Amino acid sequence: MPGRILQAGIVQADALEVKHVALGDEQVVAGQASATAGYRELGTLGDAGIGIWEMSRGAMQDIEADEYFVVLAGCATVQILETEGFGAQELVLVPGSVVRLHAGMRTRWIVTETLRKIYFTL
Repeated sequence: MPGRILQAGIVQADALEVKHVALGDEQVVAGQASATAGYRELGTLGDAGIGIWEMSRGAMQDIEADEYFVVLAGCATVQILETEGFGAQELVLVPGSVVRLHAGMRTRWIVTETLRKIYFTL
């Protein structure tokens, strides 16, 4: 199946298969259970990329892109680390949470129940 699957019609975002891969060494959080993650691109709207992203239980760290997302399933805490002009904060994610991340934010994701989100990258 091609990477972009949404042309016109409906996709069941909660049931769409997302293949997970092991995290890269730079994403592993020392002392935390390692997670797996994967994504499935759905398409674009103007310059925005749209897709489904999923992460298993465990932890990872990342440097973010400009993104809006809506949590479809699961539970997690995202720690935004103080860096590059961003203040430290902690976000508790549950189904229905809508979040805006900014390019360059350094984050730590701690997932307690497999997290699935639909994302819009700018």
